[in-house]
Amino acid sequence: MEFLVPKTPSEALDFLREYGGRARLIAGGTNTVPELRDKSLKADALIDISNLRDLAYIRQKENLIHIGSLTTMVELASSALLQDRVPIIAAAARQVGNPLVRNRATIGGNLVDASPAADMAVPLLALGAAAVMKRAGSEERRMPIEEFFLGPRRTALAKDEMLIEISFFVPERAAFQGYRKLGLRNAMAISLASAAVMLGAERETGRLVRIGLGAVAPKPIRAYRAEEMLKDGPIRSERINACCEAAAAATQPISDIRASADYRKEMTAVIVKRLLLAASGMEKS
Repeated sequence: MEFLVPKTPSEALDFLREYGGRARLIAGGTNTVPELRDKSLKADALIDISNLRDLAYIRQKENLIHIGSLTTMVELASSALLQDRVPIIAAAARQVGNPLVRNRATIGGNLVDASPAADMAVPLLALGAAAVMKRAGSEERRMPIEEFFLGPRRTALAKDEMLIEISFFVPERAAFQGYRKLGLRNAMAISLASAAVMLGAERETGRLVRIGLGAVAPKPIRAYRAEEMLKDGPIRSERINACCEAAAAATQPISDIRASADYRKEMTAVIVKRLLLAASGMEKS
């Protein structure tokens, strides 16, 4: 296996094109190194992009926030901009792995790995984020984050493409943002179920409602039917209950060594209910 260290993002894209899908990018290495150890990684070349700091940034431009794909979890968690305007992202980043992992793991790696339990995917779904991709010699390609995930360990990235950025509109200050993750322990836990909620103020055009779910389907998903149930009218307990049932119904969980499918489905309703109660002021977050 060749080990390549590009000096610029453009050179990394050239390497990807040269190897025609037979190369693998490595940044933080928190997913790739375990695959190397158990010899499950099949590639002719490993392209180390960890030093491409041009792709590590968090910045606001007008009404959009842009996050470079090589931004680490600790940078997300400690960002003053995110803590102020998008605390849902900072909160999710703080729950990834342990301090050593958060110093290495990148938001791009977390998304490209495409685990159904990807921690950062769920709040990004609630934010209505977009993934920005690029290949050598081509213009950037942008798509909604919910379309980026195709299934377990599968994304819409072409073999010679690289995720370079995630962007989303700056939420209104009055909008509720909430994220909850259920695991078997408080640290270094893979989600059994997770949810994120974005709930805006009621307007003539309707209320902004987004509900992202993780670890309860073959890929991170939006609970579209549940969202529709809260877009208009006052939010009362019976409507919240119906919304939570719809969110649980949207899931397709599996049973594994960590939890049963029935438990994951039930906990989805519980987590979403707690977030919506907090959003409506009926319960403290």
